[in-house]
Amino acid sequence: MSCNSSGCQSNCYKNGDQVSDSPPPPPAANNSSNLCLKCKTNSPITPGSLSGDEARFCADCFRSNIYGKFRLAVASHAMISPSDNVLVAFSGGPSSRVALQFVHVLQDRAQKNFEASKDKSLPVFGVGVAFIDESAVYPVSSDKVDGAIQDMRSVVSNLAPPTKQLHVVPIENIYASDSSDGKDRLTKLLDAVNDATGKEDLLLHLRMMALQKVASQNGYNRLILGSCTSRIACHVLAATVKGRGYSLSADIQYVDARWEVPVVLPLRDCTSQELNLLCHLDGFVIQTFSYFILDSLLSFNFLCRYIIGVKLFRLLLNGGSSWQSSLKTLQPFDSPPSGINGLISSFVNVLQEENSSRECTILRTAGKLTPFEFNRIPETDDCNVPLAIRRRQKRYNLKTKESISSELFCPICNAPLKNFNSLNLSSLKSCQSSRFNAACCSSCQFQIIPKDPSSMENFCSLLPQQVVDRAKHGNCSNLSFLREQIQDCLLSDSEDET
Repeated sequence: MSCNSSGCQSNCYKNGDQVSDSPPPPPAANNSSNLCLKCKTNSPITPGSLSGDEARFCADCFRSNIYGKFRLAVASHAMISPSDNVLVAFSGGPSSRVALQFVHVLQDRAQKNFEASKDKSLPVFGVGVAFIDESAVYPVSSDKVDGAIQDMRSVVSNLAPPTKQLHVVPIENIYASDSSDGKDRLTKLLDAVNDATGKEDLLLHLRMMALQKVASQNGYNRLILGSCTSRIACHVLAATVKGRGYSLSADIQYVDARWEVPVVLPLRDCTSQELNLLCHLDGFVIQTFSYFILDSLLSFNFLCRYIIGVKLFRLLLNGGSSWQSSLKTLQPFDSPPSGINGLISSFVNVLQEENSSRECTILRTAGKLTPFEFNRIPETDDCNVPLAIRRRQKRYNLKTKESISSELFCPICNAPLKNFNSLNLSSLKSCQSSRFNAACCSSCQFQIIPKDPSSMENFCSLLPQQVVDRAKHGNCSNLSFLREQIQDCLLSDSEDET
């Protein structure tokens, strides 16, 4: 006799003479799990390419989500205004390619709004593209470099109007334009640095100087970098290990106006995995050369190759909505990267494999550091700038209630220095090389500047004039700061010493 109880586990049945061996029917399939999380219409992107909610987006919604992050960063931090002239640093990697494409989309929409308006009062911001040719540092054949540059010109010229100018600048141009030995001086300068990490960091600083020089000479007032969450996360840990904790908060903000041309990071909230996937979805082709550049800001998946090639912007034949394995690369050197930057990136790689949100966690944790006063777009009173833009800048600048003030910067890496370090400089009455050494941050002193005093004079003679001038300006600022500290103890000209 059956008990007719659903919770009974005594093997009794409603019909005691009949036992069913068939398993219970499976639950109804949830078809919504096979659809896009946002539009609930299209299929999600390839499983396993991303983790989290991004993997459940379709191609169109995923692309819209990444562009939304870019647009929010630009609007929230007043990175680009209609009267600006911005320069996009383009290396050919996924980050810089996406940054160029998104800036182009933003400019294209501004152009359409300008043409649709009646009064034509709101101008369209200008866009330029800069590529730093580092073939003077690495052994790459001239044919490959010329081919990559030609592909870059094709990419930039194929973008819709307004026209964007491509600036191809050799990195040795950081020296005077009339200097014919720039390449030799650059090679000797890098050879003078014995530490592997110091050589990588010095090349990174020289690249930024080259970009700043291009921007200032061609009238640009914004420099856009493609630094993403993955790169910044590696930089956070690397800077901590190198003892650059004081200046760390200056490097990870959306805006960095300590430079002559302010630097902005609109892709700060996007990971390298997202940008790589977006390049695949849109059919961008990446070309790479077989040599390393060990950049302290490079994420783990770019350590085995330096991308100075170009992704050719071609829409897929089916509208760019399906996956196309179009990543075209060449085999790099067999030797793995060395130095602190390589170790940190490998460590972040392990963390990322364990938990895909580790990079974002590192960045969010470092973002709690107090920013500097120059981590905002300077306010302008130019009447040509629309009132709405000026109000937005003011509104953003009021958000930061606490900031750090610093007027002293390292002449090599331009990192902010603590004011009390200047007291050590006032007592130096030695040679110019010793004063330059004292003007640098502790990280540059330990990793870049030669330890041998006899090599210091030669090292200083190989530095670009911009670095030397920055050191002299820093020394003047240090003396001015020291005078302010002892102003109460000084006698005026009218007072008697007795």
